[in-house]
Amino acid sequence: MSSQSDQCAATQPRPQSLDNGAGLEPATARVADTAQFEASSAADEFPTHVPLPAYLQQTYWWAYLHPAAVRFFERQWLVNLILWGNFARLRDLALDEIGQSIAGDVLQVACVYGNFTERLIERLAPTGRLDVVDVAQVQLENLKGKLKDPSRIGVYHQDSTDLRFADASYDCVVLFFLLHEQPEDVRAQTVAQALRVVKPGGKVVFVDYHGPSWLNPFRYIMTAILKTLEPFAMDLWRQDITDWLPDRGRAFKVEKETFFGGLYQKVVVTRP
Repeated sequence: MSSQSDQCAATQPRPQSLDNGAGLEPATARVADTAQFEASSAADEFPTHVPLPAYLQQTYWWAYLHPAAVRFFERQWLVNLILWGNFARLRDLALDEIGQSIAGDVLQVACVYGNFTERLIERLAPTGRLDVVDVAQVQLENLKGKLKDPSRIGVYHQDSTDLRFADASYDCVVLFFLLHEQPEDVRAQTVAQALRVVKPGGKVVFVDYHGPSWLNPFRYIMTAILKTLEPFAMDLWRQDITDWLPDRGRAFKVEKETFFGGLYQKVVVTRP
């Protein structure tokens, strides 16, 4: 990979809204503009209502939608425990793929419990910028509460299956433990949207569950946990992420690594 790709160097203008050509410029770092940052997901930016998906309300209300759940899960030690002590390693694998010093535009699809976003922000070079989208408003509010400095950060209320950004808007797109939470049809749309908004030469970085080795003792523990709490995750044990690439994405360069006895994977898709 070229150093430009590794560092996500910016080469294109900021993304524009797909709705009537309206501008989609995130909030700036000016103190007087803090309210604009706080309202970056409000109706004046995106007049179309963003409904909560049925699968999210039915399957994950206990983890992502109820305010008490957000308060409970937003603990660094807890998210690390959920990933069997692998959170920091998997986080850094994803961030290293984006770059040690990120000079371009990065899109994070879905908020993440723990310090993933904060550590990504620490790597932003002076010309770098991060946008984060999530379909759950409560998750966006939680993220805003974690950010010490809103400079160069855009927060948007959007569905991952219908991103309101122009084609080839971002140097890198990252999805950290999102796909396993989505049904297959939704997952395919999410992957297609991520590939659509990344620039030629840019990367889409996926970190998620993977089918572990038969010799991995966590295989049997995780089978019970995932089937009970995360029913869509077992798809990732049976299929490759590339199975959800759109037809036009099948010519993309794909690199895959697995970790912790195969229980986790990092897949990097580079757009030609």
